[in-house]
Amino acid sequence: MKRGNLVTIAMQGDFGKPRPALVIQSSIFNETHATTTVLLLSSELIDAPLFRLDVFPNTQNGLTKPCQIQVDKIMSIRSEKIGKKIGELDDANLLRVNRALAVWLGLA
Repeated sequence: MKRGNLVTIAMQGDFGKPRPALVIQSSIFNETHATTTVLLLSSELIDAPLFRLDVFPNTQNGLTKPCQIQVDKIMSIRSEKIGKKIGELDDANLLRVNRALAVWLGLA
């Protein structure tokens, strides 16, 4: 699993249904850390372009319908709770995520 992979996860609580998520944690921590940090994706589209980034299905990302990467939903989950890889985000969209994360976290 590497940064930029789109995977399936099932969170407990409010976000409990199986859903796609984007791995944002560096892969250098895969062997040494029990959790992986991800951003949830949602097919419920809202108008919030600073922290909800539209992505559209293609063969590279493996999505089946338009979604939004929820930059405001950063989660660290146990790595064994991560399901299969469904695809990966292209470089242009990953750059959009990096920029949105910098704004959301106050690093920009």
